[in-house]
Amino acid sequence: MKTYLIPITLVLILCLGSSLAQEPEEAMITITRDSAPSVEDVAFSEIASGFNRPLYVTNPDDGSERLFVLEQTGQVWILKDGIRAQQPFLNISGLISASANRTYSEQGLLGLAFHPEYSANGRFFVNYTDRGGSTVVARYQVSLSNPDIADAGSGQIIFQLRQPYANHNGGHIDFGPDGYLYITLGDGGSANDPLGAGQNRQLLLGSMLRIDVDSALPYAIPPDNPFVGDDAAQDEIWAYGLRNVWRFSFDRATGDMYLADVGQNLLEEVNFQPAASGGGENYGWNVWEGTNPFAGGNASGHVQPAFEYSHALGCSVTGGYVYRGSAIPQLEAVYLFGDYCTGRMWAMYRDADLNWQTDEFANTGWAISSFGEDENGEIYVVDYSGTIYRIDPALPS
Repeated sequence: MKTYLIPITLVLILCLGSSLAQEPEEAMITITRDSAPSVEDVAFSEIASGFNRPLYVTNPDDGSERLFVLEQTGQVWILKDGIRAQQPFLNISGLISASANRTYSEQGLLGLAFHPEYSANGRFFVNYTDRGGSTVVARYQVSLSNPDIADAGSGQIIFQLRQPYANHNGGHIDFGPDGYLYITLGDGGSANDPLGAGQNRQLLLGSMLRIDVDSALPYAIPPDNPFVGDDAAQDEIWAYGLRNVWRFSFDRATGDMYLADVGQNLLEEVNFQPAASGGGENYGWNVWEGTNPFAGGNASGHVQPAFEYSHALGCSVTGGYVYRGSAIPQLEAVYLFGDYCTGRMWAMYRDADLNWQTDEFANTGWAISSFGEDENGEIYVVDYSGTIYRIDPALPS
């Protein structure tokens, strides 16, 4: 397989905007491929089941090899070697919207992110819909006496926003390579963006936010956020024109960001933001739904999706990860994502000319509510019915 390689030192300079004080690394990063991966090279291994509406799986990158599984109903569970702990790491079911227990809801416990220095400071963050229907981002601390239990009394709300409707709450949070916390907020809900939030930078809805949780309480605004000092925009906004991003991720090798934005009537889309971006991108909603004109108006210079698919193939995109593990070299530099409604999974990658190519990878039949990564870059798939799968090398025939 032909690949296009870039030195890791160049990637770090592009991502961090600074030169390195140490000797340059010799490792190279693959960013292109000349062919699509084959599902015949992988196996989907069930590693745990019996969860109640699982929405995410992640890791604290602390060397413990633990996985943390988030349930919409308010619990976070630890998995170690495929065995679930006997009690939840965190249980905030008493704080979240009661609708999280209904047959279908877009509210509840939606996001979990561990601080980049978690192994030293024990801080982590959750995103949930509270009993009043507002989006809440809160900071918690791990117990000082037990690394498998959070200090339930340590919760401190750092961000809260009233949601006008019960859907399109966004809910994903993650720390970028820059150490800042990124937060997705949907357009406020209902249908067709009745508030016009997607193109209104004076509203936080319909945007991705970027905040500094280390320099001040409850948070500070990074000075290089794109709209700082702009009276027509909120300082927290990093990007806008988004309908309801359901999972974004950073390529752990390059720092590039992938955003899966759930569509309205016709199209689901995946957007790409390079690591060198200074933010400020307009992804077009609701003037555009993918590449289709939607509500009229002007979104000049908006960023078109790297990939879109019609509702003939699915109805709700679920963002995934670029594979950077070591177990399956055939997946190197492939972004895997899926559809919640049909269980289809796609593989997206760049060819030698840096053009995007996307191929259907698998049809799982699962309700794919999320993907996740472990410390080693291996990828997991979450089935909303209660099972967690790991993507492994195919067994020898």
